[in-house]
Amino acid sequence: MNRGQLASCCKRLLTSRTPLVTQHRKLNLHEHYSLALLDQEGVGVPRGAVAKTPSEVKSIIEGFGLSDAVLKAQVLAGGRGKGHFSSGLKGGVKICYNIEEAVSSSEGMLGHTLFTKQTGEQGRPCNDVLVCERVYCRKEFYFAIVMDRAVNGPCMIVSTQGGMNIEDVARDTPDAIHKIPVDIEAGISDKEMEAVADVLDLQGDQRVQLKSHVEKLYNLFVKYDSTLLEINPLAELTDGRVLCLDCKINFDDNAEYRHPDLFSKRDWSQEDKRDVDANNAGLNYIGLDGSIGCLVNGAGLAMATMDVIKLHGGDPANFLDVGGGATSEQVTEAFKIISSDPKVKAILVNIFGGIMRCDVIAQGILDAATNLKMDIPLIVRLQGTNVNEAKALMALSNIKILPIDDLDDAASMAVKLSDIVSRAQELKVKVDFSLGI
Repeated sequence: MNRGQLASCCKRLLTSRTPLVTQHRKLNLHEHYSLALLDQEGVGVPRGAVAKTPSEVKSIIEGFGLSDAVLKAQVLAGGRGKGHFSSGLKGGVKICYNIEEAVSSSEGMLGHTLFTKQTGEQGRPCNDVLVCERVYCRKEFYFAIVMDRAVNGPCMIVSTQGGMNIEDVARDTPDAIHKIPVDIEAGISDKEMEAVADVLDLQGDQRVQLKSHVEKLYNLFVKYDSTLLEINPLAELTDGRVLCLDCKINFDDNAEYRHPDLFSKRDWSQEDKRDVDANNAGLNYIGLDGSIGCLVNGAGLAMATMDVIKLHGGDPANFLDVGGGATSEQVTEAFKIISSDPKVKAILVNIFGGIMRCDVIAQGILDAATNLKMDIPLIVRLQGTNVNEAKALMALSNIKILPIDDLDDAASMAVKLSDIVSRAQELKVKVDFSLGI
């Protein structure tokens, strides 16, 4: 990489508004857990309970003494209302006008896969439904608290256009969204709560209810180390109550030791299998949409590696940091995760050996190539502790590996080989990149 490319790379890293990779690490709970937290903190929410079977749906509705109810599929994805199930049922949020309709709808939800704009082609399994009382809204609002690095702390986001995708509101009517920063050291003030009430134009008892909810929501946000608390919609009902009808809360994984009960509620069935495997192996992995798999040690080096790939016109398929003390077994598991992605056309290994020894990485590469019989190009760049021993291991093996010492050259080669493999697959031409013995 020349000086000009390096300067361009650093400038884009410093000016990027993309969240840091570490911010991706979060706990995302099902809606019923989030609503239960709100209720526990004294925030107004509708009555509801979780059902795992259609018979439980019937029992809940009868137990509440309801004539109608709302069923909400407990799936960790947005756009549920416009989604569809593998059973053929349309919509992951259903207003049911009688018990029979609720039972029938739950049969189309439970045990089936929900597909929305956010789930992708694989969808998400629906194992539970939230049965809520039906309420009648006079007005619907949007309210959220996020950790916003632009203001170096929490920021409240408020809009009178609730009950719809906030992304659509931001695109079509950006002036309808208001941001109110909060000083994390001073806490939320009366002035800031008044500002929220002013935006939503609530008066009288509804204004009092709103301010009470906002204060409690902010305290909950801080208490549980949240990164996002989203209420959509926050509603003024026809009977005068102000309730949170839907809730999404994300929690910082770094605070897991402070909230073990919360983190025990993580639903791994909603996670990508690669994310689950990476977590079990102690690896830091984030799947992306590119074609070049990356295996790197250290988050900063991983980000730089991805950026150099982009500089050469390629797209990384993942962020994968094996850390400073990875074993040969962890490296093998990392290759399993990367190669399980059908979009990966080449793999770039970039290791700077400090605590992480290069010969350990090399042995992991050889074990993975032998066990997995990978048939895609593998470019390896190793520098640092025991690098000569690592090169000797690779040279003495019968496995096809392309060792390159310069990162810029290695990234360029990875992009070129990825393009060759993609083109060959389009033309249905066999290209032998077998790495097996």
